[in-house]
Amino acid sequence: MLTLLNLLSAVALLVWGTHIVRTGIMRVYGADLRRVLSRSIEQKPMAFLAGIGVTALVQSSNATTLLVTSFVAQNLVSLTPALVVVLGADVGTAVMARILTFDLSWLSPLFIFFGVVFFLSRKQTRLGQLGRASIGLGLILLALHLIVEATRPITQASGVQVLFSSLTGDIMLDALIGAVFAIISYSSLAAVLITATLTATGVISFKVALCLVIGANLGSGLLAMINASGSNAAGKRVALGSLLFKLVGCIAILPFVNLVAEWLDKLPVNDEELVIFFHVFYNLIRCVVLVPFAEPMGRLCRRLIRDDSENEMHLKPKHLDRSALDTPALALVNAAREVLRIGDVLEQMLETFSKVIHGELAEERTVRRLDDDVDVLYTGIKLYLARMPKEDLGEEDSRRWGEIIEMSLNLEQAGDIIERMSGDVADKSLAARRAFSPEGMKELEVLQEQLTTNLRLSLSVFLAHDITSAKRLRRAKHRFRILIRRYSHTHVDRLHQKMCKALKPAHCI
Repeated sequence: MLTLLNLLSAVALLVWGTHIVRTGIMRVYGADLRRVLSRSIEQKPMAFLAGIGVTALVQSSNATTLLVTSFVAQNLVSLTPALVVVLGADVGTAVMARILTFDLSWLSPLFIFFGVVFFLSRKQTRLGQLGRASIGLGLILLALHLIVEATRPITQASGVQVLFSSLTGDIMLDALIGAVFAIISYSSLAAVLITATLTATGVISFKVALCLVIGANLGSGLLAMINASGSNAAGKRVALGSLLFKLVGCIAILPFVNLVAEWLDKLPVNDEELVIFFHVFYNLIRCVVLVPFAEPMGRLCRRLIRDDSENEMHLKPKHLDRSALDTPALALVNAAREVLRIGDVLEQMLETFSKVIHGELAEERTVRRLDDDVDVLYTGIKLYLARMPKEDLGEEDSRRWGEIIEMSLNLEQAGDIIERMSGDVADKSLAARRAFSPEGMKELEVLQEQLTTNLRLSLSVFLAHDITSAKRLRRAKHRFRILIRRYSHTHVDRLHQKMCKALKPAHCI
């Protein structure tokens, strides 16, 4: 039992190490990696190479798939080149599996020691985050060593040998177990490395190892589908295309596993190395062959997953990419872009409120719907910022974090005020068959025009931090307050001088 716990803890350490490497690299080079993907993604060869390179850095094809899925979900790139990047990511994770199987255990204490020193001493800097990635790489190498040590006693247990002997007959069952193992370990890389270790220690046969590797690739596709379950239809198509590509590879290779195992077994290479080489060349050949079919696969995915027209009618957060949370600077930019969307909705509310003032009573329901959209966006921004690791933010990022949450809160409250004013006008004025005087209507139009201008200027200041624009906004707000005071006095003067006379069917304010 203790041996099994040691093995499970080593697997958990391997998964955690890959996570730390990914977060460290993303926080330092996340914006650059996204820029590389966005620039290279329109050309298939470059997109394929970009997928390999980014996956080699972040140690996870799932992370690369999440990045590309977010691009497609935000309509920044099309589906076909995104599928090419995902194919390149599969090759990248296979290459990293080959590199990590070298005997590099002696580097583990060095990576961990220097990583801890830099991370704790300069946590808020790029060097500190690189130290974080160094810690993760050291943990990966340590975990691989622990897995090898933990599996040695397992090979001597008769019960374990009987358990694994049940995997020697059914190819489909072995592949399914490999897929489940990749999902449980949350990493096809971890599943393949452990499979190679079990093969080297004689726990499983070489043919079973090949089936487990093929199944682990399929499991990574299922894992991508699970991760994309909360995305929109465009994002789900990327994950579905990746899964179908992997399924095609499984169907193509599984009937010939026995022949492949017999042919590879004749090579003068040990079984552990053969498993890793098979993983590399299987993914390389499969992905290169399937690259020309990325466009037909994209069309198939569009047919299988159609746009949800009902959901498109309701405004939802568009830029709050969860995969960017590991890159705080980029996540803050995404949140700021969503705040600008709230500003756009607020401007629509002002325009619709003007129609309510002019007597279009039905538009009051539109104002309420737009305010609901503002609430949805504000809630999304609030929860998105709450997920950010605020303790890792630098001074400038922390200040920007506060600006974003404060701006979104102010805009949300402004939306509530407009909704309440619209309801009051509809209930108290229009329903009572009252109308604004021509002078009062003109004053309201001037105020609304000035208010819309101030809203646009404030969003510009929020985005650009321009001092000149900020000074203009301060002067504009001062003039707006003066204008409100003046129009309030003129309104009372009109009532006092009885300029508003009663009409037979209606009254004038």
